[in-house]
Amino acid sequence: MRVDVWSDLVCPWCYVGKRRFERALASFPRRGDLQIVYRSFQLDPRSPRGSSLPRREALMAKYGLTDAEADAMDVRMTQTAAAEGLEYHLAGGVTGNTFDAHQLVHLGATHNRQDAVVERLFHAHFTERRSIFERASLVQIAAEAGLEAVEAGDALNTDRFAEDVAADVQEARALRITGVPFFLIERQYGVSGAQPVDLFGAVLERVWTVASS
Repeated sequence: MRVDVWSDLVCPWCYVGKRRFERALASFPRRGDLQIVYRSFQLDPRSPRGSSLPRREALMAKYGLTDAEADAMDVRMTQTAAAEGLEYHLAGGVTGNTFDAHQLVHLGATHNRQDAVVERLFHAHFTERRSIFERASLVQIAAEAGLEAVEAGDALNTDRFAEDVAADVQEARALRITGVPFFLIERQYGVSGAQPVDLFGAVLERVWTVASS
């Protein structure tokens, strides 16, 4: 059974959704029969590639937030992440275009290390407050996820997976996916958002039953 997961690497709910889905998988009896494929989605594709800007300023501008509202949003998000065992350090962080980071996720898939790359990028961004936008930083993070630094750098310099990223984004558009995370199970059953663990578990059981009947 295949699960396609559209997410963006600067989306705090996507990391939470990943962890909740993993908790559901932990108690799913047929988890060894699942293929999880991470797909690209960009929340801000218009941001220049290779550069970054303060995350807080971008958030306030996008949603028209006051300082107090931005603070409150970050506190709630940090608490939500902590409940899933994730350590978020949002203050002082940066954001930007994730196209190149998504290219590394595709590179990871060619080495059966896609999940490791996604996890490392999320952790670098939300916990360590490192840039996942500049190529030098991305290459180092890729190496920490088990990829070869030289190959990672070459993939970025040549846009080796640019068409794959664009295809993911185009498919999301065709499926009318407007927010992430989005989980598509067996190409038929969609789950939008970082849903509770029990809901993920129930959907997996239901789809497996239908697919096996």
